[in-house]
Amino acid sequence: MASLLDQLSSMTVVVADTGDLQAIQTFTPRDATTNPSLILAAAQIPAYQGLIDETLRASRQLIGPAAPAEDVVSEALDEICVTFGREILKIVPGRVSTEVDARLSYDTEATIAKAHKLIGLYRDAGIAKERVLIKIASTWEGIKAAEQLEKDGIHCNLTLLFGFAQAVACAEAGVTLISPFVGRILDWYKKSTGRDSYPGPEDPGVVSVTRIFNYYKTHGYRTEVMGASFRNTDEIVELAGCDLLTISPNLLDQLRLTEGELARRLDAANPAASEARLSMDRELFDRMMADDTMAHEKLSEGIQGFSKAIDTLEAQLAHRLAVIEGGAAFTHAAQEIFLLNDLDGDGCITREEWLGSDAVFDALDADRDGRLQPEDVRAGLGAALAAVR
Repeated sequence: MASLLDQLSSMTVVVADTGDLQAIQTFTPRDATTNPSLILAAAQIPAYQGLIDETLRASRQLIGPAAPAEDVVSEALDEICVTFGREILKIVPGRVSTEVDARLSYDTEATIAKAHKLIGLYRDAGIAKERVLIKIASTWEGIKAAEQLEKDGIHCNLTLLFGFAQAVACAEAGVTLISPFVGRILDWYKKSTGRDSYPGPEDPGVVSVTRIFNYYKTHGYRTEVMGASFRNTDEIVELAGCDLLTISPNLLDQLRLTEGELARRLDAANPAASEARLSMDRELFDRMMADDTMAHEKLSEGIQGFSKAIDTLEAQLAHRLAVIEGGAAFTHAAQEIFLLNDLDGDGCITREEWLGSDAVFDALDADRDGRLQPEDVRAGLGAALAAVR
């Protein structure tokens, strides 16, 4: 019998949610998605240090020998995102998603400018804009930026999407793709209700994506739905038939090693009944988001987490630049990262406290106990630093 992954791939486009090029080669997905959090995780792998060093040197040359280190790092951050995207596109036949700086999430014009810069860097590398999706947080400002970018011929992937209002606004803006976060929705409901688990069909994240999918297909929107941020394979199974699903390497591996019958749960040609079509404006968007505590909290938390991942990646790039150029290296990055994330000061970091991406948390949580101790962070994030001292 075919594996669950093989069966899933026959009805859904499977996307690798990782910046690890070796993992992408292993699972051969059509598309791949990345962001600074995933690049931060990949940057701990010695095999990729050459790519980072090459980019830092090129950025220094571009900015100039007298430019401050922070200017070089700022330039290198965009370049590295495109460098990893370029390497990914050597492996996958489809598209790569590259994220706009999350710190620009509430600035429409700055988001548009950054997107055009990223597309320009890809163009300079000989990669057509049709192979790139620009990832933008699903704030109202981000959605409006995506609406303009789509008119400019730049395709967008709206991320950090938790609420129905965000999904409707994205569809009406004509964005190419949305990435509703299944697992983070589940996290919020488990914490708020005290429940340890939900059966697959009742999983709040699954319910949310199913509702969005059926709404889109019922009303003929062309925006694709890509479920993201999964906690377990049950969530993935319940969304079989979704347009796309972006899945981390460890869950891809579980699906690859599991046999059994996989039934289609979602059908674009025959969607389940959906509510009437809404006409979204800023007032309705704000009202619906205010009424949806989960979506409001998780969006804010997600932007904070992605922004923190960029801060951390910039710190590591600055450290590496200092090493390359013979300066003093930062020696306490891992400790600082731990203290920033240990919100209650109890000496460990839970998934709910972690401000970065799920992929980075999973990479650091080597023993899979759902908690990060100081030694976990030192061994993971600190590895790259220790290697160059």
